Amino acid sequence: MTVLHTPRLRLEPINDSHYEGLQAMNRRPEVMRYISGAPETPEQTREMIERVQARWAEFGFSWWAFIHLESGRLAGAGCIQYLDRKPGNPHEIGWRLHPDFWRQGLASEAAGAMAAFAFEQLQAPELVAVRHPDNRDSAKVMERLGMQERGLGTWYEAELMLHGLSAAQWRARPVPPAR
Repeated sequence: MTVLHTPRLRLEPINDSHYEGLQAMNRRPEVMRYISGAPETPEQTREMIERVQARWAEFGFSWWAFIHLESGRLAGAGCIQYLDRKPGNPHEIGWRLHPDFWRQGLASEAAGAMAAFAFEQLQAPELVAVRHPDNRDSAKVMERLGMQERGLGTWYEAELMLHGLSAAQWRARPVPPAR
């Protein structure tokens, strides 16, 4: 299982040791507002960890816990997975952060590392992301990655905005200045 590093984060494949941090983040209504619309229960967090561990074993990629290097806290989580959780679909990138870590550029930092993993390690021909149409903060992270809006579609049983980026676009993008 792959651990990724950024200047301020260590991205660790999610495991049982991340339960408390994940539950502290996912039980917050403001975190889940655009994801499921409801706080996650402890049982749902445990089920998510089991599902993620199985996907790491099967595919060699799934969800990472974002560990904030300075504080040692779980700052967020993010993934490379198959869109709509269906093998054969394009690779999808996604993320969420604990509110204590919002507006610090950490989502963009982690997303850049995960996108590099998808394009360089997995040789993904494209990477997509979905978001609730009202989630402008995620749209900004997608734009920073170089993703382009592709329109509304039904994913995860919801009407979501799809964004995409090809491997060629990723390689041709200007590298953003360090924050």
